[in-house]
Amino acid sequence: MPKIASVETFSTEFISVVRLKTDDGLEGWGQVAPYNADITSSILHRQMAPVVLGADPTDIDDLVDRCWLGAHKFPGSYTCRAIGGVDTALWDLRGKREDKSVAALLGGTKYRQAVYGSSMRRDITPEDEAERLRRLQGQQGFQAFKIRIGNNFGNDVDRWPGRTEAIVPTVREAVGDGCELLCDANSGYTPKRAIEVGRMLEDFAVGHFEEPCPYPELEWTAEVAAALTIPVSQGEQEVDLAQFRRMIRMGAADIVQPDICYVGGVSRALRVARMAEEAGLPCTPHAANRSMVSVFTLHLQSALPNAGHFMELSIENPPWIDGLFASDPFQVVDGHVAVPAGPGWGVEISRDWLANATHQVTAL
Repeated sequence: MPKIASVETFSTEFISVVRLKTDDGLEGWGQVAPYNADITSSILHRQMAPVVLGADPTDIDDLVDRCWLGAHKFPGSYTCRAIGGVDTALWDLRGKREDKSVAALLGGTKYRQAVYGSSMRRDITPEDEAERLRRLQGQQGFQAFKIRIGNNFGNDVDRWPGRTEAIVPTVREAVGDGCELLCDANSGYTPKRAIEVGRMLEDFAVGHFEEPCPYPELEWTAEVAAALTIPVSQGEQEVDLAQFRRMIRMGAADIVQPDICYVGGVSRALRVARMAEEAGLPCTPHAANRSMVSVFTLHLQSALPNAGHFMELSIENPPWIDGLFASDPFQVVDGHVAVPAGPGWGVEISRDWLANATHQVTAL
């Protein structure tokens, strides 16, 4: 039986890539959640490595749960981000051992994913946003886009006065009625204002209204969801599986959106997707940047029976992702991206990127 012999991280402030090696010479690659990733890597070495080293890598659910239980005094975001780095490396290990993609291990059958182009910008004018989305629609065939409205935890304060009311009709006219349009408020509104905005979104046939209220306030979001016909989506920030159960039970989400890296990996995201399926709800995992989280999501969403119609794919190119992959795994053709077909995740991290990252190893 193979044993995990070492845990390594290659980190910048924004990205930390994880490598697990077994005593029979196999290695698997994963990633913790982006942003302050160097902090997460320290937690991984301090709290996860003692659980993982010497363990059997084949029972991923058990090992992930042992990491969680071992850190039960620290049940928050950083713990789950670190566990996600372990989990995703374990899935890559299993895929390489069995010579299968992670999608195939999960029973996936959809090897091309329809993607929606996800804008991350609020500093852009409605006219400029409409123009760049129309251009991407023509160049890459996107059939859906998501735009930002309101402001992050804005308490009903828009990025600038009137921006939300201007950007929705401007973008809708630019991309046409046949294009799915989604809107993300990033916790921007109180219930009263969220309902007002939601009714405006309904008038423009918006496909979902994401995180209308501060995400910890599930009762607020449930109130909004009950008042609107537009589907309300929620869940990207959550790390506690019990919180997902509450969210679904109280009707605070019509679409459930776990983030693989935030929630603690593929194994825990699968549990959330099954909760949603049991409740008759779609699951569209959150994937807001083109690091490995979007690779993980390609594989997972290909296997979900209750997957949404589109997968999220950022249209931004922040410099902190430059050079991460040996070749770009996110080529959009006719609005679709191919699920990498090689063993495990089917992607290669650039040797140059690794050489320039801060390296840390914990070994038996």
